[in-house]
Amino acid sequence: MNAKILLLVEDNPQDELLTLRALRRANVANRIDVARDGQQALDYLFREGEFTGREGPDLPTVVLLDIGLPRLSGLEVLERLRADPRTELLPVVILTSSDEEQDRLRSYEMGANSFVRKPVNFAEFAETVARLGIYWLASNEPPHMT
Repeated sequence: MNAKILLLVEDNPQDELLTLRALRRANVANRIDVARDGQQALDYLFREGEFTGREGPDLPTVVLLDIGLPRLSGLEVLERLRADPRTELLPVVILTSSDEEQDRLRSYEMGANSFVRKPVNFAEFAETVARLGIYWLASNEPPHMT
């Protein structure tokens, strides 16, 4: 069985650090790869650009995707993932500071599996991220993708 990998797509260095710390504190031992903008996320997922020779499984088990990203927004990334047969079923969790109803609605309309608002309080943020990691990497049964 392939190793389960989480792809974190986050442009804010502090949120990246807090997310990684929260996952480690929750004893999530899986590999966590990071993309820092929307284009880098697509390059990672489709093994293009700097990720042409990327090691490991073709796709991560789950993508934690911020909405407000440089180059391509999280919603643009999600749209491209759902339009490609290789990634149309890939679990994508929108993890964002946005509390806009239109962002939530648009995320689900475009095929997000979940929409989670980042809590402002660190302890709540850590707990939320830990629960996400445990659920998507340990409990959830993802579809088999080619």
